Amino acid sequence: MSTRTAEERQREIVRTARASGAVDVTALAAELGVAKETIRRDLRALEDHGLVRRTHGGAYPVESAGFETTLAFRATSHVPEKRRIAAAAAGLLGDAETVFVDEGFTPQLIAEALPADRPLTVVTASLPVAGTLAESGNISVLLLGGRVRPGTLATVDHWTTKMLSGFVLDLAYIGANGISREHGLTTPDPAVSEVKAQAVRAARRTVFVGVHTKFGAVSFCRFAEVGALEAIVTSTLLPAAEAHRYSLLGPQVVRV
Repeated sequence: MSTRTAEERQREIVRTARASGAVDVTALAAELGVAKETIRRDLRALEDHGLVRRTHGGAYPVESAGFETTLAFRATSHVPEKRRIAAAAAGLLGDAETVFVDEGFTPQLIAEALPADRPLTVVTASLPVAGTLAESGNISVLLLGGRVRPGTLATVDHWTTKMLSGFVLDLAYIGANGISREHGLTTPDPAVSEVKAQAVRAARRTVFVGVHTKFGAVSFCRFAEVGALEAIVTSTLLPAAEAHRYSLLGPQVVRV
């Protein structure tokens, strides 16, 4: 049997979850030499501390001030769901001519889904988004300058927010590490939070895009309230009842 303390075991569970993107109760019980019920208890404790979110049979790590997934990892998780969300979000473009596209993998998919047959100006802090759109004939790309964050390849800091503050945008497509009815839209890094907050302030309309696992998750820095959003685009994996609760705060909730 394991001689680890509960604290050591829980640290190991968090480390494994962060390294692999998710953990499984059965596998952890075998690996750590304890009963499944012990692992379930550990996961409940870790969820109470905001370090993991429990799922049926396991858990996945919550992004925090000390841990954030990379763009490379995000490009491999929930991809079909993200593609559906991105296509539906691009469908909300309406008559917008100036658009902010956030950093992150789902916004990158939105950039790919934007119509190429009409003139658009896209403002972004994301190098991959700018690269995706740079060759498009009808789309003019404005890349915000600043310090490039290695994990997400997006610019941040005062250069970025200052440039963004000079614009009035028709629409902002925004991602987040977490969205909750109580705490709004959150992200781990204060520098990223500043850019997102400025984009929301600069835009007449804001659309949040995110997979179902973002809902109820809370990260370190709040940058917008749910009521500031015109629409939320997610998938049918978010229960209809929960979607309705978000819609009561103001935004239209689109599930695809």
